[in-house]
Amino acid sequence: QVQVVESGGGSALAGGSLRRSCEVSGPIRGCIAWFRRGTRIEREAVARISTRNTYISYGNRVKGRFTISQDKAKNIFLLQMTSLRPEDTAIYYCAADSRRSCQFGIPPPSHLATWGRGTQVTVSS
Repeated sequence: QVQVVESGGGSALAGGSLRRSCEVSGPIRGCIAWFRRGTRIEREAVARISTRNTYISYGNRVKGRFTISQDKAKNIFLLQMTSLRPEDTAIYYCAADSRRSCQFGIPPPSHLATWGRGTQVTVSS
């Protein structure tokens, strides 16, 4: 029932910015989370926002540089990425976690979440 579609620009220079958009169709419960698959970390938690209380968490490697938010259109979630580094190069995935109290940092089981297909971000020096 739930569908997740990501979009956004794919390349930037170091120090630049990119934005990801996560559009969710169907009922939204629990949390929206971003994960990424890079060359050194297979699946890294990037950011998470609760749709119940808007509580936000970030991974240590992106704190202070990335911002997750819910758009005025309540089914769209944004990930603003600034001060990009080459190590941010990865495939970024958006996940709609159906759990009301989702735990940050741990990918939800497949039967409890819907994942987007992923989009490539490449940051060059």
